[in-house]
Amino acid sequence: QSQLVESGGGLVQPGGSLRLSCAATGLALDYYAIGWFRQAPGKEREGVACISSSGGTTHYVDSVKGRFTISRDNAKNTVYLQINSLKPEDTAVYYCAAAEVYYSDYEVHRYDYWGQGTQVTVSS
Repeated sequence: QSQLVESGGGLVQPGGSLRLSCAATGLALDYYAIGWFRQAPGKEREGVACISSSGGTTHYVDSVKGRFTISRDNAKNTVYLQINSLKPEDTAVYYCAAAEVYYSDYEVHRYDYWGQGTQVTVSS
């Protein structure tokens, strides 16, 4: 059974940092581009960052540029999202998703596998 599992979320104060992980089982992540998405209560799911299968190409939406860093370790079959300078508006459930082809438009239909999400809450 192929699945993605996110971890690393939690409660953090504004200005703090977290590193989210997306680990795959039954799925060779080095064949897939990975996108990180988030969904806040009452809002639509939005893409925030993506990375090509090799890791050579990355993309960030404007709202997270300079604060989020996506990376991958294909040997560990894991993709990471480093989140710095957290803001209350970053509060959301964060999901990773795998797609066979790299796109930076964050169209959800392009992604074949999704994790269950990890909650990030930014609050003082």
